[in-house]
Amino acid sequence: MNRYEVVIIGGGAAGLSAALVLARARRRVLVIDSGEPRNGPAAHMHGYLSRDGMPPRELLVAGRIEIKEYGGEVITGTVNDLVPNGSDAFWLLLDDGQRVSARRLLVTTGLRDELPDIPGLRDRWARDVLHCPYCHGYEVRDRQLGVIGGTPGAVRYAQIVRQWTHDLVYFTPPGTLSAVERTQLVARAIGVVEGTVDGLVIDGADQLRGVRLDDGRVVPRDALFVPPRFIPNTALLIELGCDVDDDGWVTTDATGRTSVRGVWAAGNVVDPRAQVITAAGAGSAAALALNADLVDDDVRNAVRELDHGFRPALTSNITSKESS
Repeated sequence: MNRYEVVIIGGGAAGLSAALVLARARRRVLVIDSGEPRNGPAAHMHGYLSRDGMPPRELLVAGRIEIKEYGGEVITGTVNDLVPNGSDAFWLLLDDGQRVSARRLLVTTGLRDELPDIPGLRDRWARDVLHCPYCHGYEVRDRQLGVIGGTPGAVRYAQIVRQWTHDLVYFTPPGTLSAVERTQLVARAIGVVEGTVDGLVIDGADQLRGVRLDDGRVVPRDALFVPPRFIPNTALLIELGCDVDDDGWVTTDATGRTSVRGVWAAGNVVDPRAQVITAAGAGSAAALALNADLVDDDVRNAVRELDHGFRPALTSNITSKESS
């Protein structure tokens, strides 16, 4: 049986950042990662100070190397089941049949993007179909851009995308715009195309060239922004009984502590707006809180052993008054 002080489920920026802090704190830590990062399709990540433009997978490779240099462990796998072991420990069953034990858990399993049902949209994801203007807007600045609208908050989202171009078109089903929203779009010279999007137009060089509507119209566009529906990967946390809010997101305190003793969560699994750098910071904050919680546990255990007559050997020449 492999026993660890902290097992981290999910090896993205949040999980690896936490593992680095904990490994440097001399905790026995294991990261279990499925190897399928949400930003895997993206060629580069942006907005991460000193790492702007780095391919996402390079960051993960570098993070794994750093963790292992401090004695942390990282394996590829999936956790199929979590079982509480007493009041402050857990058993984990992996997809390869391996079982591991943990005193504490940190879940950083992220989220998945649910896209509109438009043919070809998923195939272009993170290439010229994008979701975060702060992550990708600068790379497509001043080009012909579009926003697939029609969902709550999509008009506001389009107003943000407008920051990066003077040629923006908002695509929306008929009858979905309020008078106020229409006025706001017109006021900032955002074109409005009402109709049902039927698909994308791709040229021979595998580049997006336009948006095709079901009435046959083709609106030339170089890139599209799509506000996806965020679905958190919270199955394990829900299984453990963690509290959720009205929208179904697991609730945590400022350090990532959930309502279940010994369980923390960080990154996109609890914060859909977290960019890579934000997720890394949340992982670091959770690691500090986890280590402090383990120290409290270590103190309680040491005092209990002392009360039962166990006296640890002093490592210095200092002698307490009681023992002299």
